[in-house]
This record gives sequence, C-alpha cells and structure tokens, in this order.
Amino acid sequence: MNISVELTLTPLQDSFEDQIIAFILKLRESGLTVLENPLSTQVYGEYDQVMKILNKEIKTAFELMDKGLLYMKIVKSDRSDYEPHF
Repeated sequence: MNISVELTLTPLQDSFEDQIIAFILKLRESGLTVLENPLSTQVYGEYDQVMKILNKEIKTAFELMDKGLLYMKIVKSDRSDYEPHF
C-alpha cells in the first residue's frame, strides 16, 4: 500500500535551522520520493518502508532538540504526481 505523508518539524528553541536541515537531508538519503516547500516536506512510498524510515529519523531529530513539535498527515495513496486542475 502506498502512502503520502506531509511533515512539518518545528523545534521550539531559538536555533532550529540545523535540526530541520539535518532531518530533511536524512529523508533525501532514504531513497524515498521527497518533495519540499517552505512550509512542509512531503514523503511518498510504500507504507512499511516510509513508516520505518520516519520512525528512525523522527526519533533522531527529537534527540537533537530540547523541545519540538512534528505535525504529520498521512494519505492512503501516492499523491506525488498531483497537479491542480484550476
């Protein structure tokens, strides 16, 4: 089963860019389809593979910050080729 995941990582501290960049770089290295925009990162792939990688990389990201939030939306389908029709 393929899924699409939207992630927004928000470290709750003054210096936060390094943690966000490290998280995105690890996702890029994973072999999954990863798309980014200024507000979020989208990850696409097979459910078990995506969740295994996210489990590891979210834990690593949280260990690198004092406090933080991660917003995550999961859609049961691969939406990586979505284009607006308006």
